[in-house]
Amino acid sequence: MRSIWKTAMTIVALSAASWNVQAQTVSVTDMAKRSVSVPATVNRIVALGPGALRLMTYLQATDRVVGVEDLEKGSPAGRPYALAHPELARLPRASKGGSAEINKKPDLEALLSVRPQVIFATYMDARVANQVQQIIGVPVVVLSYSSSLGTFDHSLNESLRLAGKILQREQRAEAVVAFIQQTQQDLQKRTASIPAAQRASAYVGGIGQRGAHGIESTEQRYAPFDWVGVNNLAKQFRADSGTYLKLDKERLLKLNPPVIFVDSGGWDIVQTDYAKNPQLYRALQAVQKGQVYRLHPFNNYTTNIDTVIANAYAVGKALYPKPFADVNVSQKADAVYQFMVGKPVYDQMRANYGTLGEKIVFQ
Repeated sequence: MRSIWKTAMTIVALSAASWNVQAQTVSVTDMAKRSVSVPATVNRIVALGPGALRLMTYLQATDRVVGVEDLEKGSPAGRPYALAHPELARLPRASKGGSAEINKKPDLEALLSVRPQVIFATYMDARVANQVQQIIGVPVVVLSYSSSLGTFDHSLNESLRLAGKILQREQRAEAVVAFIQQTQQDLQKRTASIPAAQRASAYVGGIGQRGAHGIESTEQRYAPFDWVGVNNLAKQFRADSGTYLKLDKERLLKLNPPVIFVDSGGWDIVQTDYAKNPQLYRALQAVQKGQVYRLHPFNNYTTNIDTVIANAYAVGKALYPKPFADVNVSQKADAVYQFMVGKPVYDQMRANYGTLGEKIVFQ
């Protein structure tokens, strides 16, 4: 602890001298309703917590990142921003990372060693943010991802705008917000004329929740369903936590969905379960009629917004062929990735998780 304080005092002194030269600071209110003074010009940042580095990528600010969490140095599979920017994993270590760690004491020595001017953090309590800021003398700006998995609400938009203001990326922030909103509108418009009685009903299984899970793992508020007007059959059950739930196999059999989508993040578990319980799957009408489709996982260090959008077009193409007749799913996915993370990484996602929107045949 003494070495951390010694390092902290040294770098705080250097930072203070640097800020005095810069002279100018601006005051912002972060998503934890804290007033934070940040340098008027920010060139060195660290992003801590689930999704924080992803937001910096969406803002085209990866050139400002000077250190990353241990988690970001692992496999990039399922995180398009990491696939598009492998150079981020080669940056110095800045903290341990992980959703369970964000409100524990960060690795102050590692943070200080990369000399950030601003630390962006998601899911960090105001109390912890204040403590870190006080100890190391570096502004901590708390961002908010959204209130629920795969949903994009006001807090996400404001977080993008806040970070965009600090990084002088205001135009890019507005472009990202507009892109998400326009995409939602496009998806909703395609199915708006379909009467409620004629809308498709479906179930999605294999949803990741702090790790991979099998066919019983589902989500009541599944954005790809909501955006294209699909009746999510999981909504009739009581959630285990938030909008997430695990159905036991008896309830899944009773539900007997006409269409099933499988999140490929849990595909290995689904395959293993099928090998053990083929009769269960063969009893489901979706399996009998060949109405099981593959989706890509988007819950990897919280929500990959780009993959949610790609999944929504895949769902629409599978369930509503006519309104989505002009959509090539792989091309649409690459266009989304190109805009959001700067590179078309669909082929890498397909290599890890299979062809988006393809039919799955249980044999």
